[in-house]
Amino acid sequence: MYGYQPGYYMPGQPMGQLEQLRTNQQPMMPQPARPQNQMIWVQGESGAKSYMVAAGNSVPLWDSERQTIYIKSCDASGMPSMRVLDYVERTVPQPKPVAAAAPAVDYVTREEFNALSARIDAMNAKPAKASKKEAAPDEPAV
Repeated sequence: MYGYQPGYYMPGQPMGQLEQLRTNQQPMMPQPARPQNQMIWVQGESGAKSYMVAAGNSVPLWDSERQTIYIKSCDASGMPSMRVLDYVERTVPQPKPVAAAAPAVDYVTREEFNALSARIDAMNAKPAKASKKEAAPDEPAV
């Protein structure tokens, strides 16, 4: 029932040269690309220092114990360096409620207003005009 079938390879059986050629000529399926935005978590600065980085690359490392990001870089010769950044949350300030308009501080009292009104009235009052022909004191009035 489970006999040998031509062109069928069971794991564990020795492969002949023809079977090797056939398996190597099968088209390769492309591997799905891994997302590059995964966060790498380390424990403290010692964890970031011990993280291995390939030559010519930079990697952001997120501290699981503090609000810190380590940017570890390695130059082409393999010499590592590291920058330390602290991050804090940026909050949007809440708008202040609009208070009822307070009365203006610069105002006049009723007494000051009346005094100013009297001065303006005095300035605008026209002097009484004498008639063109004033009676001369030495002429008799008719």
